[in-house]
Amino acid sequence: MVRCILASDMHSKSYKLQVTSCKLVICCLQCCLFPILLLTVFCLLPSVSHAELIDKVLAFVDDTAITLSEFEEVYSNTAKIKPDIKREEVLNTMLNRILLLREAKKLRIESSTEDGIIKEYIELKIKTFIKVTEYDIREFYDKSRSEFGQADLDDVRDKIEDYLVENQVNRRLKMHIEELRSKAYMKVIGR
Repeated sequence: MVRCILASDMHSKSYKLQVTSCKLVICCLQCCLFPILLLTVFCLLPSVSHAELIDKVLAFVDDTAITLSEFEEVYSNTAKIKPDIKREEVLNTMLNRILLLREAKKLRIESSTEDGIIKEYIELKIKTFIKVTEYDIREFYDKSRSEFGQADLDDVRDKIEDYLVENQVNRRLKMHIEELRSKAYMKVIGR
């Protein structure tokens, strides 16, 4: 004969547990707890199993990722301005921006926009060290005389100086970015 054991029966000294009674207690617990456990799992399962891919990582620099949606947005905005731009150029520009912003943050440069932070960083780290001499301006004017027409050197001095400074900034910035890239872990995952 198999009977269910109550908690009060189990504490009674006069009651001897029989193997069949123990099996029934375990069976009763399984019968009661299993449906509750199963119901809990099924209630939680739809929220856990309903995973979706939010965005794909296209590339990363150290611990900063560039997602496919970010890239597509930047590429489409850039293509509106410069239709012949290549996708690789846009991606490289995005990678370079991450590197420059990271370095600017190390120097605690602040601005209301990322472009402002990068501009301030370039001013501080690169442009500060560029000097254009009078000799450089005169030499450029003499070599490019045909481009200036009848304009006197004094009339175009500021334009020439700005041009020469910009060329040096671009050259030094390119070298600086190559140096930053060599120190960073960068990977392009897919296109």
